[in-house]
Amino acid sequence: MPATTLSSTKAAAALRRSARVSAELLVVLVMAAVALWLLGKMWSVVWPLIVALLLTTLTWPLARLLRRWGWPPALAASAVTVLFLLVAAGIVALIAVPVSSQSGELADGVVQGIQTLREWAAGPPLNIGDEQISGAFDTAVDRVQNSVGSLVSAVGTGVGTVFNGVVTAVLALFLMFFFLKDGPRFLPWLTRQLPGRLATDVPVVAARGWETLGAFVRSQAFVGLLDAVFIGIGLWILGVPLVLPLAVLTFVSAFVPIVGALFAGLVAVLIALVSNGPTDALIVLAIIVVVQQLEGNVFQPMIQSRGLGLHAAVILLAVTLGGSLAGIVGSLLAVPIAALIAVVWNYLREQLSEPAAELEGQEEPEAESLGRTDESGDAGDAPLDTPVPA
Repeated sequence: MPATTLSSTKAAAALRRSARVSAELLVVLVMAAVALWLLGKMWSVVWPLIVALLLTTLTWPLARLLRRWGWPPALAASAVTVLFLLVAAGIVALIAVPVSSQSGELADGVVQGIQTLREWAAGPPLNIGDEQISGAFDTAVDRVQNSVGSLVSAVGTGVGTVFNGVVTAVLALFLMFFFLKDGPRFLPWLTRQLPGRLATDVPVVAARGWETLGAFVRSQAFVGLLDAVFIGIGLWILGVPLVLPLAVLTFVSAFVPIVGALFAGLVAVLIALVSNGPTDALIVLAIIVVVQQLEGNVFQPMIQSRGLGLHAAVILLAVTLGGSLAGIVGSLLAVPIAALIAVVWNYLREQLSEPAAELEGQEEPEAESLGRTDESGDAGDAPLDTPVPA
């Protein structure tokens, strides 16, 4: 094997190219950080806009149908918005009315459940007496009294959060109405505002992103429906009361990852505990854990990977990363953001890839020479009509 030496010219060229690529990546990362910083500063406006877009993707098929039937855009948008409000109010009533009608029984069941837990704790193997329970209760009361200030600030923070949530919901509803009314005009308007190549690229990416958001909302609704059906069947078999409100609550909470499922499951287990006893409560807990594991690790990645064009592993990693970076909101937006990034990346690949005809034209001379070599049988043979010397 001949000895080789490292070329200083090639090494210097490789280092210069690496430095240039690193500098370009650094500029891109700085610009991304600035964009995220600006997004955080405008979050009070961006968050209602995102919620409105998600609601619009859910309600747009009905508005489009009404438009095709000849309804004016404003009338179709108003009808769909009012229908959405009625459905949302119906869901709240479906959950609240049965719970309020059985609130007395549930309160008695909670008291009985606490008494049962107290008697169980007093027996073996814990052997916790009433004095110890009373002492623990007094300690808890003292801690609450000593932290009145922090509790007041926490209550104030909670009130502010609720107020911001109401403002976000109202603003999102108004934006949803305008999106339903004027949505089809957006892309033509955007085309007229952008110069040069952007007038073509941005509307195409926006249209594909809209389709991706619609696929995300539909898949999330289908996953929530699966959770509600399976958990509702389990509660009905066990004879747990309020099966329909609990199923509806499970479906609605499926749109809020992690916390929504935990909240709905906690409510179902608590109602099973106070109405049917600890054994059925443990069975309900097992059913919820199994269904949530199947939903999070099997159903949701499979359904969303088909609708969004993402691999199931990518979806799991996106949800994990979004939750670690931005909590509940990050978990909610992780999958659609990953899908939108995939849309932009695929479009860039389409625009940067070489046309097939050009690639074939570049490969033709080499392919022809290879073809003649294969046909003749030897690498140095002449064409087939030339005699081969013996």
